[in-house]
Amino acid sequence: MNDALYIAATGMQAQQKSVDTIANNLANVNTPGFKRAKVSFEDLVYRGLQAAPASPGGVQGAALWQGSGVGIASLAKVFAAGEIRKTEQPLDLAIDGVGFVEVTASDGSAAFSRGGSLAIDRDGMLVSAEGYPLKPGIHVGVDASELTIRPDGRVLVRAPGQSEAGEVGRIDLVRFADTDGLVSLGGNLYRPSEKSGDAIHGKAGEDGMGRLAQGSVEASNVRLIDEMVGLMAAQRAYESSVKVIQAADEMLAMSNNLRK
Repeated sequence: MNDALYIAATGMQAQQKSVDTIANNLANVNTPGFKRAKVSFEDLVYRGLQAAPASPGGVQGAALWQGSGVGIASLAKVFAAGEIRKTEQPLDLAIDGVGFVEVTASDGSAAFSRGGSLAIDRDGMLVSAEGYPLKPGIHVGVDASELTIRPDGRVLVRAPGQSEAGEVGRIDLVRFADTDGLVSLGGNLYRPSEKSGDAIHGKAGEDGMGRLAQGSVEASNVRLIDEMVGLMAAQRAYESSVKVIQAADEMLAMSNNLRK
């Protein structure tokens, strides 16, 4: 009887994590570049029970196995593309297709972003909105009067007094063998893991890489209808686990009352 209490408790814990994940997705429905998270469940280890007694004919009953409940198999990001929305801001950058932009994090390590709003720091370097410089570094100058980012990643700058823009660098893209293995750092940044594999570098628009869209941002890929349906399903599953605990508790109380 106690097994029912423990098994139902694992169900409540798993569904609570599912509700927490859905709540975070809904909270970031308007966050540019946000990728929704998805919880995957797995059944816990099975253990053998006492086999059924042998029949009069001497045939041994089949072994019995009982599960131990449910657990979290993974909590992964879903990298489905979001809608590309025009902003007409020259420092907004979206990736239309597969790929990430590499930046240098504050600790000097490499991190990867799906684009978003860029900025120019006091040294004239092109950086992310959080201040992380692009890798390789691109110097555009603090007095640039016109900045153009081509779909193939070439960055063109026209300085004051110049009649034509000149190329100052290129924004290359990277991709991964398994994006589900990327570790989210927050702020639209990710780091690779053993599951994702090493970064595969390439040029925008070539070898399966996406193209860059200046003056645009990628919207969140959260779909409100899907999240609300998932929220209702998680709530119903949570309630079912509560009912199991209540039923197990009532049966234990009945067993205790047999002595009276």
